[in-house]
Parts: sequence; C-alpha cells; structure tokens
Amino acid sequence: DLFTRVIGGSARVPYPEKRAIRLPTQSIWLQRADRILSKKMMRKERCNISMISLLLHPGKDIEATCRQWLADGPKNLVEKGAVTVEDSKNLFKVKYDLKNVTKSYCMEFYFQIDDNGSQQAGVDNWNTSSHDLQLCFGVKDFLLIAPQSASGVLLDTPESSKLLSSVAIALSNCASLWPAFVPVHDPSRNAYIGIQNMGTVFTRRFEADRIGSQVPVKLMHLEGLYELFFSKFVYSGVDFSMHTFKVHFMMRLTYETFTSDEDDENSDIDEFMGDKADTAEHHGSESRNKVHWDDDCPWSEWYSAEDPLRGFELVVTWADRTVENTLEMAELENATPHEAEKWILHPVLSPYLGEPSHGKKIDFSSQLLCLVEALDTSFTAQFMEDFVSVENSSSESLKTSVVIPPPTVLDRVIKDLFHEGSKLPNFTKGEHRLSRALKAAPLESLFTQFCLHSLWFGNCNIRAISFLWVEFVREVRWCWEESQPLPNMPIDGSIDLSTCLIHQKLHLLAICIEKNREMNEEFLDCIGSDDSSDASVSVEENHKVDKRRNRSSKAGLQRKRDSSIAEDTSNQLRFERKAESKNSVNQIRADAFRRGSAGPVGTMMLLKSHQPLHAPFTQDPPLMTEDMHEERLQAVEAFGDSLNVPGQLEKDILLSDMSAFKAANPNAVFEDFIRWHSPGDWESSEPEAAEASAGSSTEGSKDKWPPHGRLSKRMSDQGNLWRKSWNDAPALQADDQKPLLDPNREGEKILHYLETVRPHQLLEQMVCTAFRGAADTLNQTNFGDMRQMTSKLEQLYLIIKSTLGVLQRNHVPDREQAVKDLRRLCVAFEHVEKLVTVAASLHRKFLDASRLAQVIFSDFYALYVPMMGINSNDEEENKSRTQEMQVGRQEVSFRERQVVSNLFSPPSANQSWRKVLSMGNLLNGHEPILREIIFSTGDDVNNGIHYAAAADVAASGDRRGEEIETHRMYVSGTSNDLRVALSTD
Repeated sequence: DLFTRVIGGSARVPYPEKRAIRLPTQSIWLQRADRILSKKMMRKERCNISMISLLLHPGKDIEATCRQWLADGPKNLVEKGAVTVEDSKNLFKVKYDLKNVTKSYCMEFYFQIDDNGSQQAGVDNWNTSSHDLQLCFGVKDFLLIAPQSASGVLLDTPESSKLLSSVAIALSNCASLWPAFVPVHDPSRNAYIGIQNMGTVFTRRFEADRIGSQVPVKLMHLEGLYELFFSKFVYSGVDFSMHTFKVHFMMRLTYETFTSDEDDENSDIDEFMGDKADTAEHHGSESRNKVHWDDDCPWSEWYSAEDPLRGFELVVTWADRTVENTLEMAELENATPHEAEKWILHPVLSPYLGEPSHGKKIDFSSQLLCLVEALDTSFTAQFMEDFVSVENSSSESLKTSVVIPPPTVLDRVIKDLFHEGSKLPNFTKGEHRLSRALKAAPLESLFTQFCLHSLWFGNCNIRAISFLWVEFVREVRWCWEESQPLPNMPIDGSIDLSTCLIHQKLHLLAICIEKNREMNEEFLDCIGSDDSSDASVSVEENHKVDKRRNRSSKAGLQRKRDSSIAEDTSNQLRFERKAESKNSVNQIRADAFRRGSAGPVGTMMLLKSHQPLHAPFTQDPPLMTEDMHEERLQAVEAFGDSLNVPGQLEKDILLSDMSAFKAANPNAVFEDFIRWHSPGDWESSEPEAAEASAGSSTEGSKDKWPPHGRLSKRMSDQGNLWRKSWNDAPALQADDQKPLLDPNREGEKILHYLETVRPHQLLEQMVCTAFRGAADTLNQTNFGDMRQMTSKLEQLYLIIKSTLGVLQRNHVPDREQAVKDLRRLCVAFEHVEKLVTVAASLHRKFLDASRLAQVIFSDFYALYVPMMGINSNDEEENKSRTQEMQVGRQEVSFRERQVVSNLFSPPSANQSWRKVLSMGNLLNGHEPILREIIFSTGDDVNNGIHYAAAADVAASGDRRGEEIETHRMYVSGTSNDLRVALSTD
C-alpha cells in the first residue's frame, strides 16, 4: 500500500499510483487525499509522507472516536472513566492517542454535566471553574488536539491547518457541532486556532493570541479595545469616533490585597526610611511601633502568629449592557467598582494551614511538643541540678545538643515572673467550664506563668528548663526570707486540692509569708507601744475583738471538722451559731470574765450556772496540701484504733477549741462543750429537751431546767481522750493561743520540696499546667458567634483531660505509651490552634460584616476538619492537603461592600512605585490585577435563513435567545500583559 511504497522523508508520488489505494470504507478520506495530491502533481510539488498519513490515518481515527463518544453520551463516559478536570466539579474529559507514522497526537474531549448527571445547557461567561478555552470562546463542549511533544503545540502552520481540516471533516461526518482547537505558535503565547461546524453553510473560526510585554497604550484602555473589536469586521477606513456601533459589553475586574509578606517587607522599608527622618522626640511615638495583626489577641504575649489569611481576591462584575460609542467606554473606565452589579470575595489562605508544622513555625503546639520531649528525658536524673551540672555524667549527652539562653534572657524571664507588681490575680480569667477538671494551676497563677515562660526558654529543652527552675526556686526562697509576697498568688483562702501539687505548695507558702509578715508587724508594734497608755491598749484590744468578730461573721460562725474527726463523730457538724449585737450590750456581771466570745448560741444554757452558752472565736483549722492529707490518712491507717480515737492526730485543734470555749464560758463543764461541739455525743432523754439543747426551743423552755440527757457511751468511757484534754486545756481565747499553723516550719518544708522535687514529677505537673494554660489562653480569643469553634474547644478540653489523666497518678505505668499519647495530643492541639487563628482573623477583619466571617469560616471548617485525621508522616498526602486548601467564593451584599472595601488599604508609595500607567477602575488606589472583557454582537435568528441549526446554536452560543452571536472577543490582562480571543462566523 501507500505507506509501504512511499518511504523516506519525502518522495514524488505519481498520480496514477494514488489511484491504486483501496480503502472503500473511508471514501471521504480518499476523496480528500485525491484532491490534495492532484493539486500537488499539477504544481509538480513534493508531497510529504506525514501529510499523506495525516490526511488518512488520523482522520479515520478521529471520526471513529468521535462517533463512539457521541454514542456513549456524557453519563456513560463518566462511568467508563472520564476524569474530572482540576478545579472544576462538573467538567470532565476523556482522551484518545492518535498514532501517526512520524508523530503522535492526543485528542481530548471536554464536556460538562450537572449534579444529577444530565448534560448542562448554556454557557456561563464568568464561571470560575470554566476551562480556559470555554472562557475565551464561550463554548461548552469541545475537542482539543495537541501533539505529544515537549512543547505541546504545533509550530508548523501548514501542519496545524491540515490537522484542523481533518478534525473538521471528521466532525462533519459525525454531524457533531463540537468546536475543535489546536495549540499553535510558541507555548508562552498561549495561542490557539479552532473551527466549529454550525450545521449550515457557515462555520465559526476561533483565534487566540497573547502579547506578553510592551502592550500598546491604546489597548490599555477600554476605548482602544472597543475599536479593536470593530476593526475585525468593519471596513478599515471607517472613523470610529463618528459612528456608533451597538455592542454587548461585560467586564470582570479582579483585585487583590497585598499579602502579609509584602506588608511586612514594605513596612520594614518604610520603617528604615522613617528612621533617617525621625528626630529624637519621635522615638516613643506610636507610629514607629510595628503593628501585627494579632497584637490584641491573647496569645500575642507569647508569640506572634502568621496571619492565616494571606489576603483577599475581590472579583467585581459588570453585567451585560449595550454600548454604542467610545465615550461610554471612557465613562465605564472611570467608574468606581461600587457601581458594579456583583462582588465576589475569595479569601487567600496561608499555605501552612494545609500542612503539619514539623517545627517550621512557632506556636503553642510546637512548644508543647518540645515540653513533652523534655518530660521523656526527665526520667534519666534524680534532681533538676543533675541537668544543670556539666560534670554530671547523665547530662553529657545533652551538653552538645541543647541551647541555654544567655544570662540576660534568664534575668528578663525572672523579672517578668517576680517583679511585675503584686496585684492579686483573677484565677477565673479565661477559664473554660471544663478546665477545672484538669489537675493543673490556674492561668494567672505563678506556676502557670512559669510553665508558659518555659515553653519559650531555650526552645524548651530539659537543660534550659532546669536552669530556669533552679533560678525560680532561688527567687521563691528570697521572697520567703525577706517576707515579700509571691506574685500572682493569693495570701488567704483555702487550698484548692483540684490543682497541681506545686500550685498548692506555692499557695500555702504565700499564706505563710503573709502570716510571718503580720507577726513581724505586731512585734514591731509591741516594741513601739511600750510607753503607750492603758487607754490605747484598751482601744487596741477592742479593735482586735472587732476584727475577730467581723472575721467570724463573714465565716458564718460555722466550723467544719476534718474528715477523720467527722467520721469518728458520726458525721455530725457543729450547730450554726449567730452572734447578735444586742446581746453584747446588756450583759450580766459574769460576762466581764468572758473572753473571745462571738455571742450566745440561741437559747442554750450552761448546765451548772444556768447562764447563756456563748460560741467562742476559734482558730482556723490548719491548711493542708494534698500530700499532707495523704500523710494523715496513711497515719490513721497505720495506727488504726490503737489510740482509741483517731482524734489524736487532731489533738492540737481539739485543745485549741476547748481552750477558746472555756475562755468564752468560764463556768462551763465538759458536758456543755460536748453539747456545743459534738451534739451527736449528747443523748437527750426527752425530745423537747433535745430540741431545746439545739437552740430551737422557745423562751418558755427555760422553765424545764436542767435538761434531761447524758453523754454518749464513747464519751463516757474511762480514760476518754476528750475528757482528759478538757481537764488539761487552759482557758485562753484564740488570739492568745499558739497558732495551729506554724508558718516557719511549713514554709521551710515547702522550700525543701521545691528544691528536691524529682525531675519527672516536676515535668509531669508542668505538662498538665502548660496544656491547660495554653488552652485557656486560646479560650480567651474573641471569634464572635462561631459555634463550630466553641464545640471544637470543648472537645479539646475533653481530649486533654483523658490524655493527661495518666500523669496525675503517682507512677506512670507505661512511659513510652504515655509519651506517644502526648505527642498525638500536640497534633490535636495544633489543629485547634489553627482553627482559632483563622476564626480570630476573620472576626477582626469582618467586625461589621459578621455574616461573611461566619460563612467563610464554615466553608474553611468543613474543608479542614476532615484533614485533621490525615497521617502527618505521609508526604504525598501532605502535598494534596496543601493543594486542597481553597475555600469557596462568597457574594458580597451591598451593605457589606464598605467593609470589604476597607480590606484594600491604600497602597504606600513603596508599593505603587511601579504603577506608572493606570487602567482605571481603581479601588482605594488599587489597580485590578486582572481585567476581563467580553465584546459581542449578533444577528437576529429569524433572519438567519442560512442557520439550519439556529436553535442549537442559540442555546450553546448565546444566552439571550433572540439573536445568534456572530462575533465575540474576549480580552484579559493588565497594562503589561494582554490576551485576545476572537470568534467569528
């Protein structure tokens, strides 16, 4: 056949030999080849083998493939493996490789279907997911044929024309109206030519090209582009300024805010230039300070986060309108974007949101991971000093791998912790309702501040933490020895056993420091008042009595016994006693001997003297931390009932209460004390008498005296410790007694604990406190009414609670598993932290357009949450995550336009120095980064006798329906780049 006889680059093909070809099923291609070869032979030209094979072999493959695609239909093509085009949900493509003797081609068919699987009708001119060729030429389904080469374009003009002719013949045979395109010229020009069978004697031609530089000034403006469009079908001698031409005009402008990187770079340049011009008095001015987007966010005290929103793209669209002259085009070019019919906003996300940090960025999650690694290392030493000392063998491996900050940094951190004022902290600030379930210190406490400072000290390695802890304890001891209050610690109140042990110790130490300070002041007052008169002493005594009375009234005169006492006394509480000021005025003469009385207890009377029973002011029970309670419980379990009363451990408290009761009731007996202190041990023989002893009887019960009753069996036993203690207790009011809490002894014990704490015990408490402190800090973020964020923070607290539960035990059962769980917790914390920064950034930028903030965040949340479970070790998945982090575009209402406009702050001189020429339509001084225009004109369908398929063409070519589009020009670009795509009938 022809392909075996004609071999070589090119050869003369005799016309008679051409007649010997026998391909009866492809007669149309023989006729085509016959015409071409006949013309060649008449001109005695040489015919290239690739041209002959191009006319024959690809043509038949193109026709067969197109027939198959037409027969299958869009739905079946999708089922057979059609792939989705990138960045589009409804655009699919199938491809077929065309094999030639000397060259291979790839034919791709692009088609659109809607969500229910049917083929879409019509074309959306501004569809953001459209293919480039759809946007340029206004087509829907189309063929694209390109050579399989490095460039992917046809550099030979005859070859492209012949290939396009072959495709047109094939589509005509198939009765298909698909347009076909081939790429031409240099790849940088992004040029195409195309053809479409209109089903009539007419065909539509397509052509697109691009100017990459030195765009003529005339084509930068709308008037010049308007004239360019008419020059394609109007006589060249026509004066456009003197004639009117009705043209359909649509325009889309894209604006872009400066990215955060550009802002930082330009602000640095502006600051550098300003330093040269500023005088000395401007050094403290507010304008000189560099402002970050998160300066008022709660985490800004610890680090500055990268803005997750790098910028915004705003697409402004002018709807279809009719323009008749260049003057109207000039008016449109000077129009403000606020006059456009439609605004579409597209947030540009930072790339770091779609990939794990792996230490590339600094935030809470990355530093918490470093703290977890320090915890893993802490099990290798006995004391924190072992990591500090370079002579210690256990720290040899750490000397070359960790960094210790210089002394100046250490001094600054200690100063921040101890010399920033002594105002009492608000421990409920930033506290989530679930944060108290974590056994850690409150956010504003001294230990939490130490833990958060440790996260940023020397990259939070174990040796740096040891240096900081040793200096921290040294400063705490200085406060103790100098009776200086501990910052950010309360000096009164009870010990909160739900917090970590170190916080409990520091709280007790702060109370001990305050008590020592008070005793020192009283001692100095006593020395200074040796020569004072008895009257002044009396005034001071009355002042102390009033002080005790006020303190007792605030406490409600209600005493609670320790759990060991409560268990042994049948869980009975003391009666509530209220002091009545009227009783302190009219006292009998015997009251002159009362001391430390808080007032009578109802109508209770003393058994022997028939005088009112008074409740005494007693000392507060000694404060105890969690380990002190455990020691007492262990002692009770060890001694059991060998001492007959577990109250032996509370003997000091019992003696103090008895002494105070004797001082307030000089004529009282042991039974009176039992009736007041432990009513359950007084067995009344008459119910009325029992009620009278409880203070609930009326005044008439005084006639029934004395009340009938007796002590319980345990109080009546011989050798009872309570009766023996009563006999030994002196009558002393609470102020004259020895304090139950020895501040000096307890303070030294606390300091000894802090100086000798095991490293892993310290790090375990630091990890718990740092996670709670970081979570509480994020919880303070103001992100408006974003319910997804509230729910996600609550989930984070629950995850933290379940993961840190193992560290709250005295012994970690599985150290390796615990560390793995903590690392996974850091990953979960990282995800929530990213969500918080996105929510905060959106809320700040759209304070007056909350709907936009919520819609954008909901879109991002739905996109990001499924990625939270992706394995961070898979690099390929990480790449796909980065590519998929694109949120949707949101339409901006007229009320929200001013808020969006404010996002485009006027560019500085440094940012706009290169903007010499302007295309108009400025938005706050911003020139559009892309201008897209569609010019079109048409003819009435009813007059188109040549348009046999007018209805189909109207449906696929123009949305108006009353006329068919005959000329269309798409223009896109800027002042430095211009692309034009023309389609004509």
